[in-house]
Amino acid sequence: MTRDFVDSSASIPGPRGGVDGLADIAAAGGLHNYQLRLHAEYGPVVRFALPGAETAVSVADPVLLEATAKIDERPDKLFEFLAPLQESGNLQTIPEEEHTPWRRVLLSVLAGRRSHEAHFGQFVNLACGLADQWAEASSQGPIALQQNLSTLSLRMICEYALGSGTASPEQAEQIVSAFEDVLTEQLARLYHVEMPGTDEERAVRAQQALTYLRAVVDDVLAAHQSGAQQSDSSDLIAALADAGQSPARIRDTVLMTMLAAHHTTGVAISWTLYLLAQHPDAAERVAEELDRVLGDRLAPDYADLKHLTYLTMVLKESMRLYPPGPYGAREATEELHIGDYTITAGTTIFYPIWAVHLNPEYWPSPELFRPERFSAEESAARPRLAYIPFGVGPRSCEGASLATIEAELTLAILLRRFRFELAAEHPVVSIERFVLWAADDIWMNLTARQPVELC
Repeated sequence: MTRDFVDSSASIPGPRGGVDGLADIAAAGGLHNYQLRLHAEYGPVVRFALPGAETAVSVADPVLLEATAKIDERPDKLFEFLAPLQESGNLQTIPEEEHTPWRRVLLSVLAGRRSHEAHFGQFVNLACGLADQWAEASSQGPIALQQNLSTLSLRMICEYALGSGTASPEQAEQIVSAFEDVLTEQLARLYHVEMPGTDEERAVRAQQALTYLRAVVDDVLAAHQSGAQQSDSSDLIAALADAGQSPARIRDTVLMTMLAAHHTTGVAISWTLYLLAQHPDAAERVAEELDRVLGDRLAPDYADLKHLTYLTMVLKESMRLYPPGPYGAREATEELHIGDYTITAGTTIFYPIWAVHLNPEYWPSPELFRPERFSAEESAARPRLAYIPFGVGPRSCEGASLATIEAELTLAILLRRFRFELAAEHPVVSIERFVLWAADDIWMNLTARQPVELC
């Protein structure tokens, strides 16, 4: 017999009391740390209070997560903060019958080799441009990695999503600035943190920025529809238009893709460089692999990436320790059995990605940086959901393969050009700001490995 929500959740261990868990989360220093503490104290399945949900059930065991892997539903309340950015319905929570065909179109582009190859040359140009800037600026002192790399990742996704819509550097700068205004306002609302300006000033600035961003996408869409801009199935806007999506849905999809990619890829790259700076043996092994694969070139071709096997292991180990997308959530659409517990329909299932990645049962000495964990042999010995930096199942990140290519390419160019050393006067403290961020950025001193004329 199916039990009601209260009965089924009451049998699951976890803290009692608290209206929405905000005080406990704040006291722990954020949801990441709170989840680690909960699972260390109560085990792999935990019941806890979560803002936006009556009660959530958090699952940190990859074997038990399999029972949830096919869920195609997200809790509406947890993603309400994104609704103001979208006019065609919240893309994070649209129902399965809309989500499935929409996701299929996205994957045909975002996960397609043809699309990646079509944009790879421009990605190389953007990453080489950043490397040139760093080469010039490094003589003046340390470089702020996350600020620079987040801007680079946004430039990449703008080029990818808009194509000729970002033809001029000036427009690219405007887009970067507009996204910063939108994100500043959203983060202030989401985390209740102090931001520059009054509430009214930020709200007006954010609305103006959002209006501008929508107009940029509309201009590119209009050019596509009139035939003034050449596009093919490797272009995101073209694929969405050809699939019969409405102009509002196309605009929202492009903006949400750009928003999601704004910080995530950049912070993944920066945490990887941070870890390599602390592990010079691994950094030297990456450099030797790059020298061997690239020869006298400073930038890889698309085909080179598959030969950078150790670099790939380093990136994966970095995203295990510092997952750029820190957690996820689903809503059970039917009764589930997770281990010894019965979860009723309507329950919020919480994915504590950091806790999954640090589960000692599947990751011995989980706090240690050891890229060899991702050798073919060790990977084959783990459950498939032990490593989930891009989420789980039909609501996982559609841009996972694109983000990986951007990160590997950028790391290859930067590590071919420079050696990285942490600036002693700038301690690194991780905080939660939608992604796993460094409170005062990650500052590095750079020294040249290869002459710039090879680029």
